[in-house]
Amino acid sequence: MDRKKVGTLVQEHQEWVFHSKGVQDTDKLAAVLAKLVIPGTVIALDGDLGAGKTAFSQSFARHLGVEGVVNSPTFTLIKEYKGRLALYHMDVYRISLDEAEGLGLDEYFYGDGVSLVEWSSIIPELLPEAHLHIQMEVTGAEERVIRLDGYGAPYASWCQELSRSGVDKG
Repeated sequence: MDRKKVGTLVQEHQEWVFHSKGVQDTDKLAAVLAKLVIPGTVIALDGDLGAGKTAFSQSFARHLGVEGVVNSPTFTLIKEYKGRLALYHMDVYRISLDEAEGLGLDEYFYGDGVSLVEWSSIIPELLPEAHLHIQMEVTGAEERVIRLDGYGAPYASWCQELSRSGVDKG
């Protein structure tokens, strides 16, 4: 496991790369992660347009027990859903870092639910040091390379466990 120096802290870092052959594979990953999350979980999600961020978010929400339609909160910025834990689904694509600072994101990040932030690379300074970063890359019509970077606890251990067992045993 790598250790990254952040300010005066040394933070654990673990990476795991998942090769998704289609929506069903991505759904399996979302299911495993939905089982792992705890109050205060922060998942930062990035990838080009069409990479599958919203599809991943919808699968994740379903496996978290959210009922009904979950769609991208592009124009509302933050949507809240009830499931096993509250889900705070955020899309910061259309705002600046300065605008994001005024949203009170810390209340979500350090709250009792799960924060799922699409386009998180726009606000890296606002994310907690400990978080799970998911980068989705299109490699074919249905194929995706999904890179998970776990920074700090418990995220680094999640990636370490996924590298041992994968999504089929999760």
